Amino acid sequence: MRISVRVKPGTKGLARLEKQPDGSFVAFLHARAHDGEANKALLELISDEFNVPKTGIAIVAGAKSRDKIIEI
Repeated sequence: MRISVRVKPGTKGLARLEKQPDGSFVAFLHARAHDGEANKALLELISDEFNVPKTGIAIVAGAKSRDKIIEI
């Protein structure tokens, strides 16, 4: 399964994943977009949300962008 995710790094409050009406997701992360920290935090968040191991998740497109395609 592939999902589209818009990442918002460095946000305050609770780290969360919100589903949008169009079927995409918005990820609010505490981690900053520096040295891949936000990508690691995103994979952990998706792992918890979809109850799959981190090894079963990959960033297919947009590794250096806020808009990413994730394969689960």
